[in-house]
Amino acid sequence: MRKKDGRRGLWLLGALLLIAAALFGVSAATQPASAAGGAGEIAFVPNPVVRAGLGLFRPVTVGVLPELSGAPAGVPTGASSSPTAIDLGTLGGSSSFAEALNARGQVVGISDTAVNGASHAFSWTKQGGMADLGTLGGNFSLAIAVNERGMAVGDASTADGSIHASSWTKQGGIVDLGTFGGSVAFANAVSENGQVVGTSGTPGDVSTHAFSWTKQSGMVDLGTIGGNFSSASEVNGRGQVVGDTIIVDNSARTHAFLWTRQGGMVDLGTLGGSTSRASAVNERGEVAGTSSTSGDAATHAFFWTRKDGMIDLGALGGSISLASALNERGQAVGLSYLAGDTATHAFSWTRKGGMVDLGTLGGSSSIAFAVNERGKVVGESSLAGDTGTHAFSWTRKGGIVDLGTLGGSTSAAFAVNERGEAAGYSSPVGDNPFHATFWKNRG
Repeated sequence: MRKKDGRRGLWLLGALLLIAAALFGVSAATQPASAAGGAGEIAFVPNPVVRAGLGLFRPVTVGVLPELSGAPAGVPTGASSSPTAIDLGTLGGSSSFAEALNARGQVVGISDTAVNGASHAFSWTKQGGMADLGTLGGNFSLAIAVNERGMAVGDASTADGSIHASSWTKQGGIVDLGTFGGSVAFANAVSENGQVVGTSGTPGDVSTHAFSWTKQSGMVDLGTIGGNFSSASEVNGRGQVVGDTIIVDNSARTHAFLWTRQGGMVDLGTLGGSTSRASAVNERGEVAGTSSTSGDAATHAFFWTRKDGMIDLGALGGSISLASALNERGQAVGLSYLAGDTATHAFSWTRKGGMVDLGTLGGSSSIAFAVNERGKVVGESSLAGDTGTHAFSWTRKGGIVDLGTLGGSTSAAFAVNERGEAAGYSSPVGDNPFHATFWKNRG
C-alpha cells in the first residue's frame, strides 16, 4: 500500500513549501494553491503546519495552480483514453473532497453536511454510495487514508471541542484513538495490518510527539531526537515509521527519522543542510522526502536506503524539489522548480532514469501527488494560458493525460490505486462548489 493516499503527501508538500519559502524567500504566490492561497474558492482544509503545531484549521484556497508564465510545458497526450469523472456528491452540504483510495475503489475524504458549519468524514463505494462516518461527539471529522481492508483513519472532534485521532471500519464504526493527554491528535496513515501513525499533543499541549497505534498496544509515544516535536507521516507493513522531528527545542531544525519497535527513532540526517523531512516509506524500507543542502543553499528531494544513506535527487533546474510519494519499485514523485524558481513541474525519479520532467497540460505548472506500483502518476496541472487547472495522469508510455472535470474549470487527483483509478475533487459547471471525484477507467 504505497501512496494511494496521496492527499497526506499534499499536506507534507504544503509544509515543505513553507519551509522552502522561509529558507529561500519564495513567496506564497509561487506555491501550488493546494499548498498555499491563490485565486479560487475558499474551503475549510487542514493546514499541515498548523496541524504540526497543534492548532486547528485555517481556510486555504484549493486547486488553482499559480498563474505563471514563461516556463516550458509538456504536450498532453492520450485525451481519447481519459477516464470518466464521476461525481461522488456530498453528505447534504455544498462541498466535498476525496482524500484517499484503495484497490477496491473505496474512496474516503471529507464533506459538508446539511448542518451549517459541520463537515464529516465519508467513505464511498460504488455499491453503497457516500456514507457518513460520523464524529466523536463534535461537528467535524476527516478521513485522510484508507487501507485495503477498508480501515479509514483521520481525526474527529469531541463534544468538548478537542480533536482526537480516529479510525473507522464498516463493522466497528468510528473509534477514538485518543491523545497523549493533549487536546489534539491527528492520524496521518494506516498500514495493511491496521497500524496507525500520526502526531499528538502531550499534557498541556506543551509538546507534540509522533505516535504509533495498534489495537493490541494502543497509542505508543515514538519520542523525539532531542527536541519537543515529532510527527509520523507514513508506515509500512513491517512497522517501519517515518516522519520528522525537531532536534533542538523550539527551533526550526527538523530531521527525517525512521522508527522501528526494535531500534527506536533513528535520525536519517540531511543532504548537508539543517532540515529534512521524510514523507514516504515502502515495504523495502526505502524512504523518500526532502532536505536542505549544504549551507541551506537549496532544498532537494531525497531517496534513502539503509545501504546508501540519503541520495540527492536533484532538481529540474531550480533550487527546490520536493518528494511527495514513493512506490514499491523505488519510484519517487513530487514537484521541482524550473530554472529561475518561478514555475514548478511534476517529476518522476528512478535510480535508472533519474529525475524526469512530466510536463504540464499546456500551462506553466504541475505537481505530482501519488504513484501506483505500475508507475502511474496522478496530480494537478495548469492548462494552456493558465486558464484553469485539471487533474492529470502520467505513464512512461502514454505521457501526461488530462483527466478532465465535472464540467467546471478545476480538478485535482490526489490518489491512484492499482487499477489505475484516481480520486480527488473537481468543480462542476459554474465552478462552485467542489465535489469529491472518482475517475473510472473507460471500458
